[in-house]
Amino acid sequence: MVDITAPLGLPPVPIPADNPPTAYTIALGRKLFYDPRLSKDNTVSCASCHNPNFAFTDRVPIARGIGRSLGVRNTPTLLNAAYSPIQFWDGRAASLEAQSAFPIANPVEMNQPHEVSVSKIDRDPAYRAGFAQAFGPGHVTLGQIQKSLASFERTLLSGNSPFDQYAYGGNKQALTPAAIHGLAIFEDPKRGNCVVCHTMHTRDALFTDGKFHNTGAGVNGAGDFTDLGRFGQTKLQADRGEFKTPTLRNVALTPPYMHDGSLTTLHDVVDFYAGGGNSNAELDKEIKPLNLSAQDRADLVKFLEALTGEMPKNAGPP
Repeated sequence: MVDITAPLGLPPVPIPADNPPTAYTIALGRKLFYDPRLSKDNTVSCASCHNPNFAFTDRVPIARGIGRSLGVRNTPTLLNAAYSPIQFWDGRAASLEAQSAFPIANPVEMNQPHEVSVSKIDRDPAYRAGFAQAFGPGHVTLGQIQKSLASFERTLLSGNSPFDQYAYGGNKQALTPAAIHGLAIFEDPKRGNCVVCHTMHTRDALFTDGKFHNTGAGVNGAGDFTDLGRFGQTKLQADRGEFKTPTLRNVALTPPYMHDGSLTTLHDVVDFYAGGGNSNAELDKEIKPLNLSAQDRADLVKFLEALTGEMPKNAGPP
């Protein structure tokens, strides 16, 4: 088993008992992540949407898949996804292993039946040898592909940002005065109250509670949701328009924002929340107008920019 060491500011990485990472599974996952053969026409890989040059996003409002097919939501970063107790904006996958199978078969993503993807990989002698090292002799299976991708994705950690150096590393010069003021607003329940969903702790911070909230993002002019979010999985009225809280780590590197990619800049995001989001019947009780000056908003953005951390090593194409 490989010890995946979390950088400054992150807690220990949760590892499932049935998939301890090894050098072999991580290497296989890395290779698979960049392999377009997992798509129907051999043009789309996981990295097509989760580009390491864009902090493992694609920097477009809505993801595009095979044949430039338009998806339905913005691509979230994979950085620190290892900590999320549930995957996707709507929480339809309970683990990184489960998540990895969805895009392969999705008609607007990679559009390839799982059995075809497995067959392609199994016919490659180099892959067969690699999977035999990792899992023992025999044919490649979908479960092995899922475990390998998840093992690689658990290495995609980013911490040691200026904020981490300031809050956890003892370097009180790591943040500018503007960013320190922004942090104070971020934490203040009577001002920004951002921390209520984008959580922080005394020794580490993921900047997400891993839960689902309705902020009013995606409400159209008629007051209806263009995407029902978590409701699609639970069918509970209270979950209408709820989406998983995204991490704010590296948020300056991952525009545009929200599940629908509707906000272009961090300034737009701060303005959206300062205005109390978009009104609707299920709006989260924590979303309310904020009394923030122009300077307050600018300093909040400076704090968010200070959450840009170091990128993981050995994460690019093999």
